Amino acid sequence: MKDNIFTRTERLLGAEPVALIKEQRVIVFGVGGVGSWVAEGLVRSGFMNVTIVDPDCVMPSNINRQLPASSSTVGKKKVFVMAERLRDINPEANIVALDKIYTAETADMFNLGDYDFIVDAIDSLTDKALLIHNACQVDAFLVSSMGAALKVDPRKIQVANFDKVFGCPLGHALRKKMRKEGRFPTRQFPCVFSPEVLQNRGEDDVNDRSAIGNKAVTNGSLVHITAVFGMFIVGIILENITNR
Repeated sequence: MKDNIFTRTERLLGAEPVALIKEQRVIVFGVGGVGSWVAEGLVRSGFMNVTIVDPDCVMPSNINRQLPASSSTVGKKKVFVMAERLRDINPEANIVALDKIYTAETADMFNLGDYDFIVDAIDSLTDKALLIHNACQVDAFLVSSMGAALKVDPRKIQVANFDKVFGCPLGHALRKKMRKEGRFPTRQFPCVFSPEVLQNRGEDDVNDRSAIGNKAVTNGSLVHITAVFGMFIVGIILENITNR
């Protein structure tokens, strides 16, 4: 299988880029709605060294948009479910699954300088800001996902440097927090975002809340949006490698 699994990839990109892809080390923070699709896309594209980080268990409400979520995986750790899936796609891939959260207390556990690419798919505003700040201190190529909730039109999804992101409440909140703390990113990095912001029409689910800063919210989201966000990130990473 190892001789044929990336035949179509190599036919399009060429042998040298595919060989380079296999050497890259990528860490994905968050394997929920966006990050799970990133991890899948990376492994299917030939990345052999992928670390995934997430502390959460699969919940029933994840099933509508997250790769590791199904009726048989509810209650299981997302990173372990995802790791099993990725190893099934390519048994030769080095998949490291870390059942951890990136916070001020745990940041020292992650040597970001060990990676060629860092993917930020974190929901928490505080933790996201910290990861961005720390990732900008190393040589790794950083890609960040802005908010993927409250959207239905994939044609509005786009890519811009962090300071050019517009119409995204999460991007706005991040910049505001960074300015207040005096820790604005020291370099540019691409972000996937959409300026589309709809309103929730259904009732809030108090059993499925994600903390963004100090505000607990539950926003609706759909798989065709989260998946496109994730694949945009994969595309950005592939473009960075193939353009070298």
